[in-house]
Amino acid sequence: MIKRFNLLLAGVGGQGTLVAGKLLSDVALQLGLDTRVSEVHGMAQRGGSVTTAVRIAPQVHSPVIEPGEADFILSFEELEALRWASHLKVGGVMIMNQNRVMPVTVSMGQAQYPEAVEQTLRQAELGSTRVFSIDATGLAQQAGSVKAVNVVMLGALSQLLDIPERVFLQAIEHVLPQKLHAINIQAFELGSGIMKATQTD
Repeated sequence: MIKRFNLLLAGVGGQGTLVAGKLLSDVALQLGLDTRVSEVHGMAQRGGSVTTAVRIAPQVHSPVIEPGEADFILSFEELEALRWASHLKVGGVMIMNQNRVMPVTVSMGQAQYPEAVEQTLRQAELGSTRVFSIDATGLAQQAGSVKAVNVVMLGALSQLLDIPERVFLQAIEHVLPQKLHAINIQAFELGSGIMKATQTD
């Protein structure tokens, strides 16, 4: 069972990166591991860049993940995948949501949104570094709420970790209100399923 990893959650305001961090903290607690979580905001309003760093190990002294140190990056939005790709270690894994949130500068015509983000990331792959691209937003909507995109992403991540799925499902029950359990359990299962299918293609 995996006992040590650094994970960066990169998204925009309102996508639930901090809640995902809390869910991972509960997973670590159930496994008897130490964890540190830190969050950094860009623009304060909804839509601004937000990152949550999660470090899990038998003992963690700092929540900071330096460039080249992330074992996993979960990017909730395509531009954020590009913005934080340098933090992924050689041999690491990025899971990217096929979703675009236009920054204010793009909306105002002052900049252009990068094209072919996935292709750019794949061209930059080094060694055994892997990039998975999934429609997490669509799967969250299928589960019943676009707000469950963070749990879809965790479901996908769970297939890359040697941690029983029941631990993640228990974290959902521990952290989220009971009225949200059914939607988020389904979101987790959809994310897990799409990653299983992706890996067998």
